[in-house]
Amino acid sequence: MIIDCHNHLGVDPYFYLNRYHPYAQDLVTLVTEGRHCGVDRWVVFPMVGNLTFDLAAMRRRELVPGGIESVPYAFENERMFHEIYDLYPDLGAHTLPFAILDPMREPAAQLTQLRKLRPRYPFYGLKIQPTMIQAPIESLLTVGRGFLEFAAEFDLPFIIHSSVDPADLWAQATSILRVAEATPDVRFCLAHSCRFDRECLDRVADLPNTWFDCSAHRIHCDCARQEFANIAPPTRRFAADYTDPAAVLLALAEAYPTKLIWGSDTPFQSYVDDKLSLRSTYAEETDCLKILPPHLLRAVTCDNLLSYLNLPDENPLALG
Repeated sequence: MIIDCHNHLGVDPYFYLNRYHPYAQDLVTLVTEGRHCGVDRWVVFPMVGNLTFDLAAMRRRELVPGGIESVPYAFENERMFHEIYDLYPDLGAHTLPFAILDPMREPAAQLTQLRKLRPRYPFYGLKIQPTMIQAPIESLLTVGRGFLEFAAEFDLPFIIHSSVDPADLWAQATSILRVAEATPDVRFCLAHSCRFDRECLDRVADLPNTWFDCSAHRIHCDCARQEFANIAPPTRRFAADYTDPAAVLLALAEAYPTKLIWGSDTPFQSYVDDKLSLRSTYAEETDCLKILPPHLLRAVTCDNLLSYLNLPDENPLALG
């Protein structure tokens, strides 16, 4: 059983309007391509750009209020759940949907919408991408504390985009860890291997309520080889041969056998804009798994995710 813990569905208007790629993915495409690559189940959540931001401003690469929706992600969450549960229930049965949220803007209204959605459409966790919407993750400890209370009430974990780039003021891995430390009754997964920051990975290993995923693994290895600022500097970087992404994945699995969760980040296993071209494919992401011995393969593609979700492996809701 191979479960992919990190996948986006829907349309990202910010990426589309600025001619970035990728900008969209539907459930049928994800499942069809994923099955060709040997994947059995998918954790899914909406794209990041949402319709509360003014479209004309997004086209200028600005995020300002004034869009056609008033509550962040209210439309995007309902639209994705409708696709999964109503339009394609046969394919949706193989997914574990997460709702996405903004930790800073209109938290009370978002929580009202999430409570309305939950009886209609089961969801199994909460997703935050603070960088793209410029919302500090530590807002969860202040104006967004209600999201932590909601997660604890329904035993829902978080997947949170993480960063180590000093220019990123919103999603620092150290900030996510501070939230996790302050909220021991809620589980957290830090996305993108904490950008290979060894100190953060070791702290994830120490905390009982934290895991990390390796989503967009290959292009992050490319970034490490090119010494981009979005990757931990050499003095803090997890020691591995970044010219060989499969070897890096094996090293991470051996170092953190109960904490690493495999995910692809489809369709964002690639990122292409006018200045940057980082490319991978779903097949190349899954090919990295072939180097893992059976016990580590099962751990990172199934067992660790089920522990993070707090679902037993025989649970039909977990495995479709």
